[in-house]
Amino acid sequence: MPATATEFKPRDHAAFVFDLDGVLTRTQEVHACAWKRAFDEYLQARDDHQSQSARPFEIDPEYYRYVDGKPRYEGAESFLHARGFSLPRGDPDDPPGKGTVCGIGNRKNELFLRLLEEDGVQTYPGSLRFVERLRAQGMPLAVVSSSKNCVAVLAAAGMLDLFDAKIDGRDASAQRLAGKPRPDIFIAAARRLGVEPADCAAVEDAIAGVEAAQGADYRCVIGVNRGGEEQERALWEHGADIVVTDLAELLEQSDSQPGGAAPLEAEAMDTLEDLLESHEPALFLDYDGTLTPIVDRPEDAVLSEAMRNTLSRVTEHFVTAIISGRDLDDLRSLAALEGVVYAGSHGFDIALPGGERKSPGEAQAALPALDRAGEMLEQRLEGIEGVLVERKRFAVTVHYRLVDPSRHDEVETAVDEALAAHEQLRKRGGKKIFELLPDIEWDKGEALRLLLDALELGDRCVPVYIGDDVTDEDAFAALEDEGISIAVGRKADDTSARFVVPDTTAVRRLLEWFCDRSDACR
Repeated sequence: MPATATEFKPRDHAAFVFDLDGVLTRTQEVHACAWKRAFDEYLQARDDHQSQSARPFEIDPEYYRYVDGKPRYEGAESFLHARGFSLPRGDPDDPPGKGTVCGIGNRKNELFLRLLEEDGVQTYPGSLRFVERLRAQGMPLAVVSSSKNCVAVLAAAGMLDLFDAKIDGRDASAQRLAGKPRPDIFIAAARRLGVEPADCAAVEDAIAGVEAAQGADYRCVIGVNRGGEEQERALWEHGADIVVTDLAELLEQSDSQPGGAAPLEAEAMDTLEDLLESHEPALFLDYDGTLTPIVDRPEDAVLSEAMRNTLSRVTEHFVTAIISGRDLDDLRSLAALEGVVYAGSHGFDIALPGGERKSPGEAQAALPALDRAGEMLEQRLEGIEGVLVERKRFAVTVHYRLVDPSRHDEVETAVDEALAAHEQLRKRGGKKIFELLPDIEWDKGEALRLLLDALELGDRCVPVYIGDDVTDEDAFAALEDEGISIAVGRKADDTSARFVVPDTTAVRRLLEWFCDRSDACR
């Protein structure tokens, strides 16, 4: 393994897996502060608080030595044991501050969330640039964290759309993965990316994390030293192959690696400008996979702060609609944007300007069949870990992203059985989902046509549709020569869209380009 940053070559690895706190975000400092307050409260409340064992918690070295990188309760127990205290484990439902390991851990989490809300989330600029460079080169990326607040932190930092997969505290609990320094979460992250651990690079700042990545047999473990000389020495001693103070030290090497530009850059932008001519775009946007990255759980698909700011700017400039497979109410709640036309359930449920709701009459007739199919699937799939049956108003969606691949066929068989039992429904697939819908001639393309008529755009606007899934192909086809279609994260030969962009980050930049172009024309 290379021992210096100058010897490191990103292209020698099939994927990168990043720790969150202390590597990508400055939340390590927030965690350390929350732990200190939680431990000090406990220590001060003891009858022997004047003893040496009850002295105040020291972030350096005790946080780095006993707590950093470990699951919450394991970290609390490790520190308390080092001080000679033996507390009952307690229960995860213990109230914050109760004199148990779980009670102290819950108090820490309460303090952490409060500090996070007050101070926000800051990223390490060098780490962000390094991740973005790898992303631009098409490198598969994952993030791992012992925290159950991983998605919230990534979303607040505007980094959620940079990663293809994550394994966090909630995943570890659901899949019964042992915490760091055990290798489980790093093995799971490589599996989620579809690569072997021995082909991966890990980036960690915690001793426990370095040990975990080495235990997973990663090809290279990069230690990021956010402490002093003692922390650097500990990272080397516990198995780091490289130690840097900032990932920017690796940028020179990643800069030298070939990377493909997004098709909607350079010459393609001139083509886009020609298609718009002197017109303004009217924007029709998918949600999941387009405005937010695809996530394991539907409720985690939150807009990053950067994307929300961009969309707020977009709605001030252009007619904007979001067409999604989500329920209309769910879509409006998640997006929470003013001045947007919303179409839920793949366009079966449309909220027009002025408050009017539009749905095909035949779809209403299929509602009882959807109810029965949903109940049937709930019963049939109850014993399969990781499956989620989501009952929408005009669909039953079965999510199987978290299901063991060996049972995917079993999930589809259950969906096919429910379909066969209900003649009024049809089946369609998507990204790790199966859906049952009313069996009528209606899709996102039909919804787009309805919106184009209802919004009366006339000749002043050019419709632009941006989406990532196979369900968006109907909308691409509906535009044909009348507008501009852009597929997200698809290969050029795998879509009928006119243009492709790599990911949601590229979507945000494109939306900003539309706004900048409009400002320049005023």
